[in-house]
Amino acid sequence: MNTKEIKELIDLLKGSDVSEIEIEREGIKLKIKKGPSGAIMTPVMTSQPVVHMQAPQPVAAPAATAPVAAAAAPAPAKPLGNTINSPMVGTFYKAPSPESPAFVKEGDIIKEGQTVCIIEAMKLMNELKSEVKGKITKILVENGQAVEFGQPLFVVEPA
Repeated sequence: MNTKEIKELIDLLKGSDVSEIEIEREGIKLKIKKGPSGAIMTPVMTSQPVVHMQAPQPVAAPAATAPVAAAAAPAPAKPLGNTINSPMVGTFYKAPSPESPAFVKEGDIIKEGQTVCIIEAMKLMNELKSEVKGKITKILVENGQAVEFGQPLFVVEPA
C-alpha cells in the first residue's frame, strides 16, 4: 500500500458519513478514523512502521478586524507587603477544626514559626508556619478552597 492509496482512502472517508475504515492487504493492516470534529485522525498501520498523516484542514477566511473598543485590562495590583505562599497543592483550612477559632485573622500580628493555616494534601494535614513576622493585612483565600503550589495565601506587612 503506497502513500497515494492512503491519501485516496482519507479523501474517501472525508467525503462520506463513515467515521472509521480498516483495511488489511498483503499482511498490512491500516486503520483510519475521523475525530469528533470530522478531522481525520492519524492513520495507523500494523506489521509495518506507523504512518503519520493528517488530512488537510479547510482554511477559514480571516475574520474582519474590529477596532479595539477598550484598552487591555490592567494587570492586578501586586499586594503591598510580603506574601505567605502555599508550599503545595491542597485544601486551605484557617483552623484546626470547624469548631476551633482561626489560626490568624486580618489585623493579627504574627511571629516567625507561628502556624497560620493548615493545607490538607492527600488526607494529610500540614501546618503552614510563617517565615516572616508582621501584621496580616489580607487573607487571599477562603476556608476549604483548593490552593496551588506557590499561590499567595496571606499578605503580611513587615514589622
